[in-house]
Order: sequence, then C-alpha cells, then structure tokens
Amino acid sequence: MKTLYLVRHAKSSWKDSDTDDRERPLNKRGEHDAPVIGKHLKKINVKPSIIISSPAKRALSTAKIFTSEIDYEKKKIIIDENIYLATPEELSALIDKLSNDLNSVMIVGHNPGITEFLNYLCKENIDNMPTCSVACIEFQTDNWSNICDQKGKLKFFEYPKNFY
Repeated sequence: MKTLYLVRHAKSSWKDSDTDDRERPLNKRGEHDAPVIGKHLKKINVKPSIIISSPAKRALSTAKIFTSEIDYEKKKIIIDENIYLATPEELSALIDKLSNDLNSVMIVGHNPGITEFLNYLCKENIDNMPTCSVACIEFQTDNWSNICDQKGKLKFFEYPKNFY
C-alpha cells in the first residue's frame, strides 16, 4: 500500500505587491495555521517517508513548520522545481518516478494544481483545498507508477478551520 499526502501551502502575504511570487512569505495566519495542522498530523501519527516541496518560500516554509511538529528532519526535505505551479499531469509524472521503497510521500504545493490532482486521484470532488490543508490518499498498490491508473481512497482531508 502507498500513502500520499497532498498539502497546499499555508496562507501567504500579499503585503508587498513588488515581491516576486516565489518569494512571498507566510502571513500571520499562515504562521499560526501551519503549526496547528502540523500538531494534528503528529497526533494522528503521520510520518511520511519523504517530503517534497515546491521551492516557493510559502510552500517551503509550510513544509519546514510541519517537519518541526512531526519530527522529520528539515534538511531531508527535497525541493523540486517541478512542483511550483504544477499541473496534475506534472505532479503525476513526479509520482511515477518515486522509488517504490518509499511507502508514504508528502507533497507541498500550490493551487489550482494540487486540488485538481487530488480530484484526479480520488472519487471525491473537492472544490478547493484551502491554504494549509492536507489530504491523505491511500492506494492498494506497491508501485507508485500505478497510482494514477486507479482511484485512491481519501482517508482524511483536514484544514485549519476544522480546528477553530
């Protein structure tokens, strides 16, 4: 069995309109929400084999905050340029290349691609993954390259408003 965690980065700042999109930091709400979700992930024993993040500051910051909460080493986060504004097809290509030795993978990315990919992989239809949301999908396979050929089972879908 393979488990995939899809994460949309926490809320980012639009304070400075001159800031390059990749350099937008988390805002106060994002800095507050990410630890809340991270603590919940620890509580339910989420332990990804690997975390792969977009290089965008807001996504990487979210991944780093999660690692602090779930006891995952920050230096082990893999930054993948292809996740930045990726389409479902690009995310699928990334998944296809994963080592089958990995049983659970967390991808930290962006909308609309992350929501579209979730809907592609599951029978559920989620209109929008809010900022700092996490979807957990399980697949009855031992091969990552097979997951896009089947429908996964959505085990949970959590987002900050569930905790306030």
